[in-house]
Amino acid sequence: MNFYKKLSLVGVAALCLLGLSACSNNNNSSSSNSTKIPNKITKKTTINFWYSLTGTSQTALQKLTKDFEKENPNITVKLQSQGGNYSDLQSKLVSGLQSPKDLPTITQAYPGWLYNAAKNNMLVNLTPYVNNKNVGWGSYKASGIKKALWDGANIGGKQYGVPFNKSVEVLFYNKTLLDRYNVKVPTNMSELASASAKIYRGSHHKVRGAGFDALNNYYMMQMKETYGKDFNKNLNFAAKDSVKAINYYANGVKAGYFMQAGTQKYMSTPFDNGQVAMFIGSTANEAYLKQGLKKGYTYGVAARPSSMNVQQGTDIYMFKKASAMQKAAAFKYLKFLTSKSSQLYWAKQTGYMPVNTAALNDSAYQEAKNSKIPAILSKTSKNLYFLPVTKNAITAYDQVNTNMQTILAKASKGQSWTSDIKTGKSKLDSAWNQ
Repeated sequence: MNFYKKLSLVGVAALCLLGLSACSNNNNSSSSNSTKIPNKITKKTTINFWYSLTGTSQTALQKLTKDFEKENPNITVKLQSQGGNYSDLQSKLVSGLQSPKDLPTITQAYPGWLYNAAKNNMLVNLTPYVNNKNVGWGSYKASGIKKALWDGANIGGKQYGVPFNKSVEVLFYNKTLLDRYNVKVPTNMSELASASAKIYRGSHHKVRGAGFDALNNYYMMQMKETYGKDFNKNLNFAAKDSVKAINYYANGVKAGYFMQAGTQKYMSTPFDNGQVAMFIGSTANEAYLKQGLKKGYTYGVAARPSSMNVQQGTDIYMFKKASAMQKAAAFKYLKFLTSKSSQLYWAKQTGYMPVNTAALNDSAYQEAKNSKIPAILSKTSKNLYFLPVTKNAITAYDQVNTNMQTILAKASKGQSWTSDIKTGKSKLDSAWNQ
């Protein structure tokens, strides 16, 4: 699971994911005319940036900010931490939206947090800034940022955010255990199930095969990739395809070869102890494996065993309350943060995926010696999917997590979960329609 999910509620840290139905970032409509954007920052300008980062991520942001200020002596960036986890930042934003004068120039956020802000015309449509050659790149293509990532910060057809700290899911595997039981690294979900069953049998039921860190990610991706169903209010949790997606995991838990984290909360814990041989989770988990993996075991990282992957993490959004000079200065800062050199440094220091494609494909990054993720990241991030930013999408997404927890708990006890699927449908429908 994403590093910051470990610091906050699952619901708050629901990945920053948007629907494929998001409009193209070529949308040029805007309430402001690009000609009103200052060509240069001609006077001392201060911008405020709300964020929620700790440890090496916070240190890296501070270093990059100082570098930016050296290159742009007229601009001062006030970094304002809003606590050690995303729930603190979300709460501060909720309060700030009630009193716009207290909002910062820019903020780190999941798009779903700002759905109402977008509807209430409180955010800046960034397309004119992207297309401005003085403070932006001149075009989306010239930004070097993958379209799917731009789309991930698109709300209601307007480009309100710039991709920032992103991650995807990968397959972490215990190489020692896979070698012991003569199991190949799975490349699809069918192979994952069969490999898991083989490990469980070979270990005489002492080692589970695999598990998924984010249950709502599992369900959403299974529905999209296997059955072509988007995560929206039309999704029927009790429909035949949905039941098949649920049963893939639940049947494995019942049989013993799949594992639910349960009271251990995160799959990295049983993985480090050798209780489970593989798990699918955020790239941010690698730091935990380095620190906690039981002596004698070696871990490996492979692409998520699917043709699609899930986009996670936050973007940076700008509020309309800022002056024209502040907006231009802020966008220059965002352009700097997403440049190739900045993203290479950011990725190396934090473990996040570079949002800049040139950085992602850079040989120095892909051949990094201190991480096993860069070598497979480009491959596993080619086809990204994300949670749609629509009314109540995050609430519904959290409800799926709760539904799956209930179902898997029943499966682990060998009990029927049929009634729980029906109850889950009712609760999910209510979450969408509240």
